Amino acid sequence: MKILWKLKYINVYYIVMVNQLLVTLVNSVLGTGKQTARGNMAYTCPHCNHHKPKLEINFTENKEGHNPWHCWVCDKKGKSILHLLRKAGASQDKITEAKTYVKDVTYTTKEKVVNVLKLPSEYMRLDQSDNNSIIKRHALAYLKRRDISMTDISKYNIGYCEEGLYKNMIILPTYDKDGSINYYTARSFEKDAFVKYRNPQVSRDIIPNEHFINWNLPIILCEGLFDAMAIKRNAIPLLGKNIQSNLMKKIVTSVVDKIYIALDRDAIKQALKFCEKLMAEGKEVYLVDLQDKDPSEMGFKNFTKLIQKTVPLTYYNLMEQKLSI
Repeated sequence: MKILWKLKYINVYYIVMVNQLLVTLVNSVLGTGKQTARGNMAYTCPHCNHHKPKLEINFTENKEGHNPWHCWVCDKKGKSILHLLRKAGASQDKITEAKTYVKDVTYTTKEKVVNVLKLPSEYMRLDQSDNNSIIKRHALAYLKRRDISMTDISKYNIGYCEEGLYKNMIILPTYDKDGSINYYTARSFEKDAFVKYRNPQVSRDIIPNEHFINWNLPIILCEGLFDAMAIKRNAIPLLGKNIQSNLMKKIVTSVVDKIYIALDRDAIKQALKFCEKLMAEGKEVYLVDLQDKDPSEMGFKNFTKLIQKTVPLTYYNLMEQKLSI
């Protein structure tokens, strides 16, 4: 038993030593790194040369045997530290030395297919449609029950469909900073709909409603488009429970310093992970306790009162939250 224990100790010690030697080697190429969350290190990116250390490297191999790295500014990323060192112009001696510490991952490139998104051909705006069909009246009644006004309908370009794949569904578009559509959500207004939601088969790695966002003011991250409409001010819907990479990059590199995270309680693990990441980037983070109600149920006034009472999250509070799950 003593021999086995010694072997385990030696193996752990060896791994620690290898990681430290690897860090020293990378420091000699990229400059001295800054430690971040989960033992990662941040460096000045050799691709974009941003003045802040935004290139994050994971020095511990993941389950696939990779060491992922990612720049939050230019979005360059990879799985191999060797690949990064080559791109940074490291000498052959340093590449050879690095091969004794990490695996050399072979990359294959794939042609990226870009899908041009358009609204459904059957889409009709609810504030401009001349017809007064029973389907339109049902659509408007559904939105009224959700406290969506005609002003909101015009502001968010909300429409509906009477035919086709999105028949009897509300269409909620989102737009990028230039006003071009980048996604839409379709929500049935039928009472017992067989399919409640139907979304286009395109990437969600976007910034929803970006044309409404002022990046000089605090932002609020919520789950759905109806939630963002209820919050009204500087709210970004995640279209789910995850912060996609393009949105995370924009938040990290922007001057915005206060971020409110308002996700349902069933997404508390994801919310805490985002809080930790953003706090490590120097942001002031507020975790909003929705008390088993989403913002669209609370309404603008009640939600505003709630965030006014919310205090900034500290690392101590973060640890308490993690332990309570």
